[in-house]
Amino acid sequence: MIPSNHVVIVAGGSGTRMGTDTPKQFLKINGKPILMHTIEKFLFISPQPNIVLVLPQNQIKIWEKLCEEHSFFHNIDIVAGGNTRFQSVKNGLSKIPPNNSLVAIHDGVRPFVSVDVITRCFQTAEIHESAIPVIKPVESVRIIDNGSSKPFDRNNVFLVQTPQVFKSKLIKECYSKPEQNFFTDDASVFEYYGYQVTTLEGNRENIKITTPFDLLIANALINKKQNS
Repeated sequence: MIPSNHVVIVAGGSGTRMGTDTPKQFLKINGKPILMHTIEKFLFISPQPNIVLVLPQNQIKIWEKLCEEHSFFHNIDIVAGGNTRFQSVKNGLSKIPPNNSLVAIHDGVRPFVSVDVITRCFQTAEIHESAIPVIKPVESVRIIDNGSSKPFDRNNVFLVQTPQVFKSKLIKECYSKPEQNFFTDDASVFEYYGYQVTTLEGNRENIKITTPFDLLIANALINKKQNS
């Protein structure tokens, strides 16, 4: 029997960088909260993964009200998050069985990930135990060295996206260990505790919506999809 796939969607934003009192995952694009657009991408995956949504405790009631308003009723487990992203992911993973299944961990404010990228991440992780989507920067890159900046070959740089997919047994093992302050994402946790990270090409539209400028881009992308 093929193990079930799972996804943990982490949505812990407060809206501070967006300059609004509304948590960024609840801001609307095309009349619907960003988080709903994100979840819908995983409803198109075959086989459809089991979905775990991680929200701050004080936002769960808000989410439930939004689901009623938008008739957004799906079989989703909701888990309260922690004080850090690491703790929130750990809480979400507590709902995932420690077997040979696959689990994707995805940012709740990345609604433009493509179904193709999600599918390839699951397929790659099935073979290599992990898969993270990345894209190359189009700008020139410089690094700080001893207080001054120097050019750096952008061909040696990747920008990391989500979903990041892992064998559930392995990533749960990693998240059972101590949090380190230099963890930046799930791949950095996985790698620090001894496992190899496999990369694949992501999609450039898969932006993380955190600022008003990102929201402008998101609305432009939605409009483009509607008019194409």
